[in-house]
Formats: sequence, C-alpha cells, structure tokens
Amino acid sequence: MLNLRKTFLGVVAACLGIAGAAKADEMDEILKRGELRVAVQSQGAPVSFVNKKGERTGLAVELAKMMATDLGVKVVFQDYDWKGLIPALQAGKVDMIAADMTPTPQRAAQLLFSRPMFYQETVAVALKDSPAKSFQDLNKSGLNLGATQASSYGEAIKRFMPQATLKEFAGGTAAVAQALSAGRLDGAVSDLGNVSNFVREFGNLKILDGVITREPLAFAVQANHFHLKHWLDNYVELITADRRLDKQVEYWWNSSAWEKDHK
Repeated sequence: MLNLRKTFLGVVAACLGIAGAAKADEMDEILKRGELRVAVQSQGAPVSFVNKKGERTGLAVELAKMMATDLGVKVVFQDYDWKGLIPALQAGKVDMIAADMTPTPQRAAQLLFSRPMFYQETVAVALKDSPAKSFQDLNKSGLNLGATQASSYGEAIKRFMPQATLKEFAGGTAAVAQALSAGRLDGAVSDLGNVSNFVREFGNLKILDGVITREPLAFAVQANHFHLKHWLDNYVELITADRRLDKQVEYWWNSSAWEKDHK
C-alpha cells in the first residue's frame, strides 16, 4: 500500500510539473524575450514600405508598432517577399505576419488568423488607352493579366477572368504595376488602395469599373498559437472601440494623405 501511495504521489507530482510547464506559451516567450517579431513585405505602399526618410512604415507596420508599444515590448521587423511570409512564420522565425493577407480557406488551413483588421476592394487596372471599361472586359483569350505571386488577386483572375492568361510576379504589387505601365501586360488585379497609388504614380493607368471582390484582411500566427491569436482578437476589439484602428485605416487606406508625409 505504501509503495502504491508513493507511486500515486509521484504521478500527481509529474502531472503538476507538466501542467506548470504547459503554462509557458508563445505570449510568455514574447514577453520574456521582450520582442515581438513580425514578418512584413516592404514592397508596396500604403501597407508596408520604406519612406523617403529611410524609415519602415505603412498601415500594417504602424499597427504592429502600436501592438508592441501597448504590450510593452520592442517590435522587430523581418522583410520577406510575399511568398516567403508564410514559410517564415511556419519555421518559427517570426511571431506573426502583418500584411494585407486574406484568410483564404487554404491559408486558414495552415495558420490562425486574427479578426479582420480592415477590408479591401479588389479591382482591375489597365493602360489609359485600353479599350477595356470594366474588369469583365479583360476576360478575353490572348490578354495577359498580372497579379502578385501566390495572392488572392491571382485567384480572382482565375475565377472571374478565366479566359485571360495569368502572369504572376514575385516582386509584389509594385512589380505588377511597373510591368503594366511598361506595356508588358494588358491589365492587372490588386486592391483599390494600391491601385489608386499606382494610377497617381505612373500617370498612364486607369481603374476599370466594378469591384471584383471585397475581402477581409487579417494578421496571422502559427496554427497552434491560440493565446497569441486570442490576444490579437482582443486587441482589434480594443483599438476599434477607442477608434485608433479607424484613424489608421482612414489615413493609410482610405485617403492619399500619407503621401505628402512619406513620399
């Protein structure tokens, strides 16, 4: 009986030890480290870019900075091409992705997404002298349409303009806009914020009529990081309530006011 009791107490102690160890999670690690490591793609204003002063900024960047400040830690950004964001997160190089990323079924099967930070309207763009008037006019055989590699924009082309040929670019939306402006594409698909920026920048582009899709954009964490995901959801609630989120979205996404300060 004594040996059985010792065995029982040993099992209980082991379980308590395991339970104690299990309390340490990704949030504990971030706080202990004193750093929030964030993957960004700094190739496209107004979400994430390097401004005229050489400073990293943009809507996703400023939201991540705000998060780190309120959490009481330092933010450390790591820059990747679009297709490198998810692998970097899955490899544990970063704690989260802060980008204009849509939580598609395929991505949500691999990652946990926060509540939407904001929403984007996906639109088509073409050269000013193009006969196309709406995005439906680009759904023709023989036309080459550009989109960021592995993006929801490419999926929109496949779904809504299947007769055209999709051309994907690893350099982000900026590379797509440059190719279109140079006449190497017949059209392109991206979000209204980026497209409006490039129409002003290049001068020879026009936005076509019609909204192709309206998509939620969210930040992402690893599939087993439930505490961090819930923290992000709670944070979105807080900055929505005190209107800090609205202020950031209005400045960076719904207007061109940021251009005079950063370009």
